[in-house]
Order: sequence, then structure tokens, then C-alpha cells
Amino acid sequence: MSELSTIITQTTGYKNSRQTAANFIIARPELMDDLMSICFEIQNPDHYKACWIIELIFYEKPNWFQKHLNLICSKSKILTNESAIRPLSKIIFLLIEAHYKIAKNEIHFSEEQRQELIEINFDWLITDTKVASKVYAMRSLQLLGKEYDWIHPELETILTKDFSAHTAAYKAVSKDILKKIK
Repeated sequence: MSELSTIITQTTGYKNSRQTAANFIIARPELMDDLMSICFEIQNPDHYKACWIIELIFYEKPNWFQKHLNLICSKSKILTNESAIRPLSKIIFLLIEAHYKIAKNEIHFSEEQRQELIEINFDWLITDTKVASKVYAMRSLQLLGKEYDWIHPELETILTKDFSAHTAAYKAVSKDILKKIK
């Protein structure tokens, strides 16, 4: 077993464990490509742990993700494990936010990548994913809707229709998003 595989396998849900694994990769940037690939190897029983790790890496090295945007945009839709979808939905939201920030401009999505992100986020919003992923999806779509004018009306329809069937957390974010798009 490779050193990277061992680190991933030994990672637990505890923040310290995930941070130790992230620090390991940050100290060895040459492993980032392999780590990113493992995130989307859904047959690997630990692929979701790789997703946990990249979430923490993002906070320290967001610019490392520019070269992985194609992978993220094309492969996120294959994820089915909630423990992988939640960190990826958060990373995607933060990447979209970085894309639209004029001051930093570290992240640049192509038109095709933005279209893939729209599809992924609508899928997460309307399928049976957990609330955290739905919240990141609606936040991502709200940002993307500033560029694509058809998104906000679709988002408003979904949020209004599904409002009563969801948790208090979903409702709170939903209200906030609806306020922003009106």
C-alpha cells in the first residue's frame, strides 16, 4: 500500500485526523494529483476520505485547485456517497465564489465547466442528497444565476415548491437565497 493510501485509510472523521492528512499532502504537493483522482474512484471504499482531505487543503491552497477544475466539473456528478458529496459541494461553492471574486481571481472556470456545475448543483438540489449539500448547491446556483439569468427563476421555483418539506436549516437558507434573487 502506498504512503498516500495509508494516510487516506487511516483518516477518521475527527477534525484533527483530517487536518493531519491535509498537512501531509500540503507538505508533499506532488501527491495532490493522486489524491484528487482518488476522490472520484467510487469503487475505492475510502474515496470519501480523500474528499474530506481536499476540503481542508482548499482552505490553505485554493490555487492548487485551478488545475483540477476539469476533473471536479466532469466527475462530481458520479459521486453517490453523501460523505463525498458534502465536501465536494462545499468546495464547488467556494470555487464558484472565488471565480466571481474580482479582487483575487485565482480560479477561472471555462464556459463548459460552468455549465457542468449548473447541472451538478441542480441535480444535488432536486435529488435525495442531505441538507448540507443542498444548501451549498443553492448557494452555488445563486452565484451562477448572476451570470445566467435563467437560473434564478428555476431556483426560485424549486425552493418555493420544496420549502415545506424540508428542515429548519434548509428553510432558513432558502429564505435567504430567495431574498437575494428577488
